[in-house]
Amino acid sequence: MSEVDKYLRASTRDNTRSSYQSAVRHFEIDWGGFLPATADSVARYLAEHAESLSINTLRQRLAALAQWHADQGFPDPTKAPVVRKVFRGIQTLHPVQEKRAKPLQIDQLSRIDQWLTAAVEATHARQDAAGELRHRRDKALFLIGFWRGFRGDELTRLQVDHVEITPGEGMTCFLPRTKNDRQLKGTVFKVPMLLRLCPVAAYQDWVAVARLDAGPVFRAVDRWGNLRQDGLHIDSLVPLLRNILRDAGVEASELYSAHSLRRGFANWASANGWELKTLMEHVGWKSAQSAMRYIDNDDPFNRRRIGQALPLVFDARIGNSDD
Repeated sequence: MSEVDKYLRASTRDNTRSSYQSAVRHFEIDWGGFLPATADSVARYLAEHAESLSINTLRQRLAALAQWHADQGFPDPTKAPVVRKVFRGIQTLHPVQEKRAKPLQIDQLSRIDQWLTAAVEATHARQDAAGELRHRRDKALFLIGFWRGFRGDELTRLQVDHVEITPGEGMTCFLPRTKNDRQLKGTVFKVPMLLRLCPVAAYQDWVAVARLDAGPVFRAVDRWGNLRQDGLHIDSLVPLLRNILRDAGVEASELYSAHSLRRGFANWASANGWELKTLMEHVGWKSAQSAMRYIDNDDPFNRRRIGQALPLVFDARIGNSDD
């Protein structure tokens, strides 16, 4: 690989590159399309998959095709008016309500922490090194993910080399690359030390027992207690979290995902009086619109507000009838 190719490869995230390659293969091999593509062929591709693929998946397929044509120096057919109109038509005829992960509540986090703490003690007592490692890792994963409001890919990419502990205060996590870091300057996140449900203590316990001094923080552990050198794969994160939720007795574990930690923290912070600006700075949101997507209304049907006002309405009507 040349120096140029090395830097070109580094400009795109691995999971994005993989998903784009898969999308192009689907267009060319599974569907039988030709590359470079014409606008008409892309429009037909969209139309033929309008009922089988989600809007988000179709949007990702268009992005992948656009990137392929740009990389190869061909005109981008996805920008053609016919493609845009077909895509808008699909959105009109196949509207889909956005699915959001169920937010993890603070009492559920406490329950998971208690279950994992007991599991650590039990595996340690029976000298099950592999089991103890997994439970310590999972405890740190949940607590850091919740209190830091990390995305799933941010958790899997966190490096021991980029974590610094400040005694009595917390720890600092540096991520060289985040979703909103358009200028690629890297982002620093602060994680607080707490009296209970402490993410810092959980992290320190995990890296000490796992004897980690460099590389990914969160890794797979085999049946013999050996740690992999690379980090957890992003595709394994959701099944891992759901298994822990189920084992800890959290109902409907299948409704949760890695975003449940981020949404859970946002709702907890909002309910406890955090200003939106403070919440955005803590989590790393650049716009209020992005932040508000994660915060649920504590009275979604406005039942409490309307119920409180109803007696006043009735009283006003009674008063008018007496007159």
